Amino acid sequence: MTATEFSLKIFRILHAGYIFECDKIKIVFDPIFENPFSQNCYAFPEVKFDVELIKKLNFSAVFISHFHDDHCSLESLNFIDRHTPIYAYCLHEELFTLIQQLGFLYVYPLQLNKSICIGEFEIIPKRALDAEIDSIFHIKAAGLNILNVVDSWIDDETLAQLAGFTPWDLVLWPFQTLREVEVLSPSRSVAATGQLPMEWLEQLTALSPRYVVPSSCQFLQESWSWYNNALFPITYKQFSIEVKVTLKNTEVVRLNPGVGIILDKNSLKLTAPLGWIAPIGEQNLDYFYDPNLKPPTTAEISRHFAPLSLSQTERVFNFCRLGLLEKFRSLGATSEPYFQQPRGWQLSVYDHAGKMISFYYRLNQESIELVEDCAAPIEWTTEIPIVKLFAAVENGEALTSLYVRINDIVFAPEIENEIENKIGSADVFEDPLIRCLFTGVFGAYQIAQLKKLRQNCSEKLR
Repeated sequence: MTATEFSLKIFRILHAGYIFECDKIKIVFDPIFENPFSQNCYAFPEVKFDVELIKKLNFSAVFISHFHDDHCSLESLNFIDRHTPIYAYCLHEELFTLIQQLGFLYVYPLQLNKSICIGEFEIIPKRALDAEIDSIFHIKAAGLNILNVVDSWIDDETLAQLAGFTPWDLVLWPFQTLREVEVLSPSRSVAATGQLPMEWLEQLTALSPRYVVPSSCQFLQESWSWYNNALFPITYKQFSIEVKVTLKNTEVVRLNPGVGIILDKNSLKLTAPLGWIAPIGEQNLDYFYDPNLKPPTTAEISRHFAPLSLSQTERVFNFCRLGLLEKFRSLGATSEPYFQQPRGWQLSVYDHAGKMISFYYRLNQESIELVEDCAAPIEWTTEIPIVKLFAAVENGEALTSLYVRINDIVFAPEIENEIENKIGSADVFEDPLIRCLFTGVFGAYQIAQLKKLRQNCSEKLR
């Protein structure tokens, strides 16, 4: 039997997770078997995983596109047999060490443009726009070419290479323009249109796929979260409409969690779904973006969280008084123009009752001082629920779930003028708290996962 006579099955797990099956070989990409994952990412549409069945699965290999916790989760990998080879794209050796410490015996770094052949599969990692973080996958099997863009962007050089395989049989395309930056400073952000970026349509036209799946970003936040109507501006409906208008010969295929397809040179058809993913309720739901939404205050958001213990609260306060200052000084001066002169910074944390506790700092290049009151002008503000600051400090929780709010007030006129001129389009990731939590830190979330898994294992052995 030749490669073209084999059938290729593709199953959606969740978010960017897929299983590819051909001639008894099963490859899993970016597996997520958790709901929620990344702390507050809930499956959309809603599903439930049968963990006991997942533990019995046998994969030929695991491929991980990058180290972000919604693609590389040790809690999900923990369900997989430790003899399964793990192939990951990451420039940090620490990631491979962490996976090995979880017990996996065969862990390999992926190299761009270097093929990995497993049975009928040839998998080629390709350069993403941000090659320091992401990779995308060219997957060959059963005489077919599939492009898994994961949730990255394609640079011009890579697109030119990929265009040589036109028409692609299937493209898994990230279909959300997540407004992760805009929700940090909502009052200073312009509403989204809900339309696809023109660059996407141009790139899809260059690829000319037979089928395209709106992929990645298959989640919502907590049911009460304002992010659910502010973070996801593109709908499945809009994606389908625009792609169909632009690419007349391309069919848009929606794959909900657990759904499987059989793909060959002539057709795409449904196959039996994964038995260990149980759909809950209506599955063909769509996103809803509200451009006129008024965000709740940080105080209101904080009331949704349980209180910290006294020791946890003191841990946060010690960080604000000491740890933050030490980390800030170690980072050196930022290149952000707004911080090239002394600035007064107010950091406000909110407890479970919505009570605000503020800390005032004087910033001057790489120096920082904690001041007793706000006598000096406040020229930068950061707000965060105290429970989320604790989660970031202790458990490496990612920025996207911290509900940080930056400069969401009206400053004095002269400050507003500077903001318009210097930070209107600046990178809010130069916020002092964000820098102190995440600059120079790698794998904090996975390290916390590994610690938790080891503790759970020790408790079961008692």
